[in-house]
Amino acid sequence: MDKLQIDSILVVDDDPTLRELLVDYLSGNGFDVTAVADGIAMRSVLDTHPFELIVLDLMLPGEDGLSLTRFLRSKTHIPILMLSAQSEDVDRIIGLEVGVDDYLGKPFNPRELLARIRALLRRQDHHRESQSPQDRQHEKFGPFTVDLVGRRLIRGDDEIHLTTGEFDLLSLFVKQPNRVLTRDMLIESLKGYDRDAFDRSIDIRITRLRHKIEANPAAPIFIRTIRGEGYLFNPAGQVHNKTP
Repeated sequence: MDKLQIDSILVVDDDPTLRELLVDYLSGNGFDVTAVADGIAMRSVLDTHPFELIVLDLMLPGEDGLSLTRFLRSKTHIPILMLSAQSEDVDRIIGLEVGVDDYLGKPFNPRELLARIRALLRRQDHHRESQSPQDRQHEKFGPFTVDLVGRRLIRGDDEIHLTTGEFDLLSLFVKQPNRVLTRDMLIESLKGYDRDAFDRSIDIRITRLRHKIEANPAAPIFIRTIRGEGYLFNPAGQVHNKTP
């Protein structure tokens, strides 16, 4: 599966030495790594950045890893690899029951962590690729269903009228959720448009699309602007505090 950008990993651990080690090691192996110390910082960074995987410590100040896993699973299916210095089977079992995808005890060999991360990402990619043709014909976000074959946007029993350009733009977003798409990516993907004209009108097109899918277009929750980078489609519709 071709990727438009390297995989982004969020590390949540209160040990500054371990955070630094993981950032250096995983970055050196081709990942874009962000590291934070607790659940408050995790929630904040998730509001503004997409990630493909989270490495989460069990024992954290404030909310522990199990509580944060429950929070994450109420919002997303992102893979979670939990770290713990505790060796009790009950912790491992509870973690798996609340939605942890894999579990690694401390201390650990960084190479084993890397292997487990890669395995989880491969599994995630395989899941996307193995969806049935019927599944891939329809994408859902919020109260909307996108019929990619019939080229329709549906909300309940109503069809939302989109222009050809608006639908092409929306279908591009829904096929690549939680990834930052730069202007160049959008222009290159939407071949057939005049590049200069599309570049000049891209903000207008996105504004018009937001007016049709956002409850408050001035504070969008689906198509978000990532300053200095591009646009990100968030099908979960998470509220964020970043100015669009």
